[in-house]
Amino acid sequence: MNQRAMHTTPEHAVMGTVRLTTAQALVRYLAAQRTASGEALFGGVFAIFGHGNVAGIGEALYQHREALPTYRAHNEQAMAHSAIAYAKANFRRRMMAVTTSIGPGATNLVTAAALAHVNRLPVLLLPGDIFVSRAPDPVLQQVEDAHDGGVSANDALKPVSRYFDRIVHPAQLLSALPRAIRVLTDAALCGPVTLALPQDVQAMAYDYPASFFEPRVVPFHAPAPVAHEIEQAAAALRESREPVIVSGGGVLYGEATNALCTFAERHGIPVAETQAGKSALPWDHPLNVGGIGVTGSSSANELANAADCVLAVGTRLQDFTTGSNTLFAEARLIGINANAFDALKQNSLAVESDAALALDALSHALGDWRAAPQWTTRVHHLADDWRTAVASVTHMPPHEGLLPREADVIGAVQRSNALSAQNDIVVCAAGTLPADLQKLWRTSTPGGYHVEYGYSCMGYEIAGGLGAKLAKPDREVIVIVGDGSYLMMNSELATSVMLGAKLIVVLLDNRGYGCINRLQQACGGAPFNNLIDDCKQGPQGAPAIDFAMHARSLGAVAEHVANIGELEAAMQRARAADRSYLISIDTDPARPTEEGGWWWEVAVPEVSEREAVRDARADYERALTARSTSTSQ
Repeated sequence: MNQRAMHTTPEHAVMGTVRLTTAQALVRYLAAQRTASGEALFGGVFAIFGHGNVAGIGEALYQHREALPTYRAHNEQAMAHSAIAYAKANFRRRMMAVTTSIGPGATNLVTAAALAHVNRLPVLLLPGDIFVSRAPDPVLQQVEDAHDGGVSANDALKPVSRYFDRIVHPAQLLSALPRAIRVLTDAALCGPVTLALPQDVQAMAYDYPASFFEPRVVPFHAPAPVAHEIEQAAAALRESREPVIVSGGGVLYGEATNALCTFAERHGIPVAETQAGKSALPWDHPLNVGGIGVTGSSSANELANAADCVLAVGTRLQDFTTGSNTLFAEARLIGINANAFDALKQNSLAVESDAALALDALSHALGDWRAAPQWTTRVHHLADDWRTAVASVTHMPPHEGLLPREADVIGAVQRSNALSAQNDIVVCAAGTLPADLQKLWRTSTPGGYHVEYGYSCMGYEIAGGLGAKLAKPDREVIVIVGDGSYLMMNSELATSVMLGAKLIVVLLDNRGYGCINRLQQACGGAPFNNLIDDCKQGPQGAPAIDFAMHARSLGAVAEHVANIGELEAAMQRARAADRSYLISIDTDPARPTEEGGWWWEVAVPEVSEREAVRDARADYERALTARSTSTSQ
């Protein structure tokens, strides 16, 4: 037996090393990682093989297919969305990896990586890369840079990765992989990690320490609060009489929902929820005043605008939450966040900490302090008023001669199951639907609301639904999507059928980009290039798309319904089905839900030939003046 063969034997592993290729070592290491509860940290690997990953990583994944399942997808961006949704549904405690070929497969990951970066969600990206040896140069799909011979397509992932490394020697995994895992499981650093894998390096062998592949528990790291920051936050709260809590995604990811509920009840403070933080409290909790901001409830926004102190927990305070920095004009802000970058937003008094630990410590520091009794009473009244408004909006009788709107559909979906508030997970991402869902969707279970709105990425919906279903196979996952997003990315509906990961897809066909069409007109623009009727068309006109037929061609069961009554009946059939089920319904592109909402800054042209644009510009300037006046007081 020669020396190289001896290196592959179990006896050699006993001696302290094991000879593996780079790809084999990477896959074996990932398969060995465990959560605190004993589950595999990585739920699997989504893979589309091509030149650059089929020989190296492909062979390694085959060897470990039982310990680390491989899922074939139909689009690289979509499969990364699925992986990200899997992590989101698991509150970042479990995650997935994604591998692609070296060229278009790698660049298709950029949008998904940006989505994960914005939303602080973990995903491990493993794109193939060019030959380090440069022997075959340029290789197929290589992006050449005339000024930098070390650049490849994967460099496009650097700005949207929280950690990036190019593995140019097998031994580099010994440092790169622990660093990658730390970023993926650190509340402050969390986001996408890219390990670019040159195809010749994937196939190289190395004698790795056998101990490197021993199963290990990976703790989820989040900082504990610092005493003086808690003391400052407590002092600021004691000076307030009318505070509001803004609950962000960090409450869910920090598994702090019980801590939030206990804190709010003990101190009599209302809780308003961001898109990422919705479902932190049950929808009918007396202190849950609904969504906050541009797509928020009237109750939450009225209270936030009047508050003298805002406790922002686990939120990065983007403009939809703050109403483009107009909503909290009178309030002192306290930011609790594991990420100091986010805790300091809006000049907040920062508490850099895990949400649960910070809320417990802050409550202890506050003792018996409570918000003013009349404030809490007002909170209860406004919360009740909003719940009444939601019931009214979602149970309106059909308008004669009008197509249903989003609120009608949402009401019908939830009426189709009396336990929907406990069991369903709704998935959405872009357009009008996230606004109406944040206002109207009722859930009592953390994670029952799964809307990607940090990046507001059209096309996330079905892929995200697949990831959520893989994470929570016992829950009904309902994807509510517009025709625009469906046409942009629908291929993972076929993947859901192939994997037996049943989705219910409710498709609202308003024949174009209805949300942006309304925004266009609100800014004085003419209806143009958004609704299909307003787009440039050839002599045959726009196609009449049969979405149900399309879904059936992908293997799903599907039907088109004519009205809300038929939708409710179809939902019953969909819930009873054994595979993914799509229901399409025509909806009105011009009738949003008027209840709730807040101002959002969208710049209007300063010069225009059109009077409508000039009028919109005047309104915009008045709003800017009002914001400037309020923030200077």
